[in-house]
Amino acid sequence: MKKYIAEALGTFALTLVVALSLAGKFPVSTPVLAGLVVALFVYSIGHISGTHINPAVTLGLWSIKKIKTADALNYIGSQFVGACLALFLVSSWPNLVMPALVVKNTWQVGLAELVGTLLFTFGIASVVYERANSLASGLVIGGSLILGITVSSLMGSNGVLNPAVAFGVGSFGVMYALAPVVGSFLGMRLYKYLDN
Repeated sequence: MKKYIAEALGTFALTLVVALSLAGKFPVSTPVLAGLVVALFVYSIGHISGTHINPAVTLGLWSIKKIKTADALNYIGSQFVGACLALFLVSSWPNLVMPALVVKNTWQVGLAELVGTLLFTFGIASVVYERANSLASGLVIGGSLILGITVSSLMGSNGVLNPAVAFGVGSFGVMYALAPVVGSFLGMRLYKYLDN
């Protein structure tokens, strides 16, 4: 149960920070804030749940047999619970207005989300297969997320790379749900292929 609570908490924090960043003006960009949150949770809950905090990451790890099916389904449920709690908090907060994000379900958006997630999960796989120094795991994963979000944003998507966060910040659609999963499968499998 602790690992599911950890996944819900991590996804709640990530969704909340992204939502607050989109709703306000900060000296630090949203991709950097997201990368910092993920890095923090890699170091704080990594030993409990592995810090997936992203359904696409969970399914990518499931595809390379790093998580069992029952756990994967419970992780995904926990992640969406965390994202929904963040959505509820932000929606209920007085004087906080979330911008309406444009959600296009074009192949270009799908490709952007896929490529960004591939880059992100390629970095995750280097930690999973213990090629990155464990002390640097948060930096590698957080940095990979910043890279993936930046690339996918420059290619024309909202740069979410996470179906649960996409739901929590109002950027949910077919491409924001499916393309990150495909990108995660490809990123994890590509790293596994290159590493063997």
